[in-house]
Amino acid sequence: MGLSIVSVSLGEDVIQEMARLQKDLGLSGRSELVRAAVRMLSTDMLDKERMRGTVSCVLTVTHDERDEGSVTKIKHRFEDVIKTHLHCKLRGDVCLEIFVAEGPADKVSDMTRQFQRDGGMEHVKLIVT
Repeated sequence: MGLSIVSVSLGEDVIQEMARLQKDLGLSGRSELVRAAVRMLSTDMLDKERMRGTVSCVLTVTHDERDEGSVTKIKHRFEDVIKTHLHCKLRGDVCLEIFVAEGPADKVSDMTRQFQRDGGMEHVKLIVT
């Protein structure tokens, strides 16, 4: 299998984060880091696609407090699957949302995707139990 070269434009903050990750993870270069990141995203996506039936999960989201309106809109769309919601203010103006949800797998996946697509969300992580 040959390797293709892909050009990507990234901000200096992302480049610095890549350097930190590369060092912390002991990876030989940026290309190895990008390949590892794509594998992780792909595995995560496949896990979500394989969900069937009724699932129980925890969804964590971090965001700037100015994006609270987006969180509220998404939260209201999925009230039927959200069992518990915890909001916590972290450092500065960063908020953490923890959702405990139970419902049809496709609905839980849709809720997760909506948070991931919203540009104001810093981190979105789904843990299926």
